[in-house]
Amino acid sequence: MYECMAAHYGPTHWWPGDSEFEIAVGAVLTQNTAWANVERAIVNLKRGKLLSPRKILDCPDDKLHELLRPSGYFRVKTKRLRSFCRYLVERHSGSVKRMARRPLEALRAELLEVDGIGPETADDILLYACGKVIFVVDAYTRRVFSRHGLVNPKISYADLQTLFHTHLEADLHLFKEYHALIVWTGKDFCRRTPKCDQCPLAPTLKAGQRPRSRGTTRSS
Repeated sequence: MYECMAAHYGPTHWWPGDSEFEIAVGAVLTQNTAWANVERAIVNLKRGKLLSPRKILDCPDDKLHELLRPSGYFRVKTKRLRSFCRYLVERHSGSVKRMARRPLEALRAELLEVDGIGPETADDILLYACGKVIFVVDAYTRRVFSRHGLVNPKISYADLQTLFHTHLEADLHLFKEYHALIVWTGKDFCRRTPKCDQCPLAPTLKAGQRPRSRGTTRSS
């Protein structure tokens, strides 16, 4: 499946960002919105010269609300971004690079204690901003792999992540690319109404098998 997607898309160069902190900010803001909306919010922060944890903490709510408005749920995301920045300043002197020196399991536990950061956001930050070898699971991962009959549509985040950790070599580049390729394939092809005939994963389906639109598999 990885090879089929990689052959279709080529290198993804994901996650975009000029710094580790920008990548982490993107991980917080991308919750429940399209990446294009996150990009607009990050551009606003850059134009306002506010893309640093201390400057975000010092910025008034009203101004930060307006800057983050393109990302949607801007009041909630203002609160969550402040929580992450406060954690980063208080625990790691505002440095993602310093934060990344912490062992993976200990750092993941810290991030999950931050208000508004769940497993997917934490793992985005760990993998792409900190260079930790951990596989990121999202809704596209569950949808793609359940439609191919490989997992139950209701599989938990932890169990689906364990599946990848068990069957893949623990390789940073592979984990980054694989997650990005799943997201792109899900966005372009494995939609609620899937475009199976055009999908790069079509050759991996068993003969006569076509995914249903609601996450289960039907075999002839």
